[in-house]
Amino acid sequence: MTTGVDGGPGREAGPLNHGIKERSNQDRARSLRAHGLSISVVALVVLGTIFSIFAALGSEFNFIGWFCLALPLGMLALIYARRAEERVVDVDGPAADEQRSRQARRLAVTGITLASIYTFVLLVWSSWSGFVDVANTFFSWENISSSFPLVLEGFKLNIAVFIVAEFCVLIWALVIVVMRQLPGRAAAPLRWLAIIYVDVFRGLPAIVTIYLVVFGLPLTDLPIISDIENVNFVVWGIQIDQLFILGVIALTLVYGAYVAEVYRSGIESVHWSQSAAARGLGLSEGQTLRHVVMPQAVRRVIPPLMNDFIGLQKDTALLNVAGVLEGFNVARIYAGNNFNLSSVMGLGICFLVITIPMTRLTDYLVKRDQNRMQANS
Repeated sequence: MTTGVDGGPGREAGPLNHGIKERSNQDRARSLRAHGLSISVVALVVLGTIFSIFAALGSEFNFIGWFCLALPLGMLALIYARRAEERVVDVDGPAADEQRSRQARRLAVTGITLASIYTFVLLVWSSWSGFVDVANTFFSWENISSSFPLVLEGFKLNIAVFIVAEFCVLIWALVIVVMRQLPGRAAAPLRWLAIIYVDVFRGLPAIVTIYLVVFGLPLTDLPIISDIENVNFVVWGIQIDQLFILGVIALTLVYGAYVAEVYRSGIESVHWSQSAAARGLGLSEGQTLRHVVMPQAVRRVIPPLMNDFIGLQKDTALLNVAGVLEGFNVARIYAGNNFNLSSVMGLGICFLVITIPMTRLTDYLVKRDQNRMQANS
């Protein structure tokens, strides 16, 4: 292309080439700074490691903790290197700048990894005596093994309370939800009673309900409470007495409210056409609920029911406020006598052995229900 006398095109090409060259120089400088910053982070971690080794061998260095700053510096270096790489790649810059930027990013990642390891090792090293105390306090094999027979004997009571309470909860919650589903004005008082019951016992903490039931009911003249006052017999090594029965009643009252709501959500999830078709075939309201609605509702709420039963199993430990010699009370007494909490940790392991399989079973049931719904859709 020819240029005019006034040199118009020449004046356009000059500034354009100058701008491209200036940006290229800026990108090169940015990639060099990112590269240098990443190398500095790695060098800082290496230097800190060297000083830490000398400190471990007996030298006194009070500043090795400052090398942990390499971790946030590494994060800044990674952010800067990524931006430098994006700028160079966006303009299709020189291959050397692109390679330098990518190398800076990799070095920054390496620096973050090394700095994390260094910080973790330094933290463990500086707190090693504390970790030893933690291990001796919570994981003393001598105390776990010596207390385990007593804890296991008390944990059997937790399992017995859980099984009996679970059976009672299933029946009691079903009674409550049926009361709440009763139609007509004549059943309105029952519906209101069911609603009040659910609201009250879902709002009260479980430990408050247990305390009120176990210590409050024996002070009354209720015939049923008086009848169980002298109950005392042993079944499979588990003592059944008034405390056991009152504890089951308290947990049934608490979890009956939760499970009743689970039942209700399952009933309301059944499409209204199912009830309409059953009534059209001549079934009564009760027959429709029993033969059509409830089977579908219960099948749909099995996963949330399992979650509630996991919570029920754990909350059996709350009976310790009533003086019941269940697992937690036994472990607490041993811990108080020996000034060591390993017995409580052993009880925690017992609970995990029960609750983790139940949790995995719940996950399996949820997954199976989702697969069934997807297949039907």
